[in-house]
Amino acid sequence: MEATKIFTESDREEQFLARIDAGEIIEPKDWMPEKYRKQLIRMMSQHAHSEIVGMLPEGNWITRAPSLARKASLIAKVQDEAGHGLYIYSATETLGIDRQELVDQFLHGKAKYSSIFNYPTLNWADIGAIGWLVDGAAIVNQTALAKCSYGPYARAMVRICKEENFHHKQGYQILAIMMQGSAEQRQMVQDAINRFWWPSLMMFGPSDTDSPNSAELMRWKVKLYSNDELRQRFIDRTVPQAEAIGIKLPDDKLKFNETTRHYDWGEINWDEFKQVVSGNGPCNKQRMKARKDAEVNGHWVREAASAYAAKHYN
Repeated sequence: MEATKIFTESDREEQFLARIDAGEIIEPKDWMPEKYRKQLIRMMSQHAHSEIVGMLPEGNWITRAPSLARKASLIAKVQDEAGHGLYIYSATETLGIDRQELVDQFLHGKAKYSSIFNYPTLNWADIGAIGWLVDGAAIVNQTALAKCSYGPYARAMVRICKEENFHHKQGYQILAIMMQGSAEQRQMVQDAINRFWWPSLMMFGPSDTDSPNSAELMRWKVKLYSNDELRQRFIDRTVPQAEAIGIKLPDDKLKFNETTRHYDWGEINWDEFKQVVSGNGPCNKQRMKARKDAEVNGHWVREAASAYAAKHYN
């Protein structure tokens, strides 16, 4: 009688990697290494927190939008960002962690969010810059994630990318219209781009050789491209758009390389990035206070919703 094979942890990991190499999608009920699960929770929760915090710099301008149409479109965009956060929180919960635990990790500083949202929005042109640059960078990153190895995360990205494309076009339109306006309006646009260009490039993170997580994430096909590859893709797409409406990007070393057929760019100030990620950016404390206040002030709403659900749906 043939003996039943006992699968060791090493056997399971080997089978898991074989599935990854074959391009299979991993679903919540499938076996996965604990490190894969933890890396996904870290990455996805950071993404979800970023979507929620990302509502703050733009929400700041809803009451000051220059027209009713702009107000309506900005409200819709901020609402979309809230939805993106909820999609990704839901996808993260499929990995066996409670949403409240994810929120608590964020509020206690144990989980990070994108450094870009720690910069202020000083004028209306900043809203255009965020839509064009920040959402443009997000699209480059998220279209790659839509093909990642974890099913719930990849599927969430499909809808999110469609909405981000709308945000990107909205931001570019704001800037294009302002660039056809007065000298003061054109200066407002240039000032906004000067402030948001480099932080937008930082969104992709340092080179992967400086990242402790990238090698594993790429082996598991959670990440399909390196940080520098994604950054290059963003720059190549963005430079012609800037030229089309007369915006000068604030990098004297930015120029097309005829040999590589890509744009070369200058040195990024990674010391600034580390300072912002460490909590010392222009708006870090303000953003965290806003989220902590929202958690406290919204407690009664969550309690009421839970009580209603327990009464009517259990």
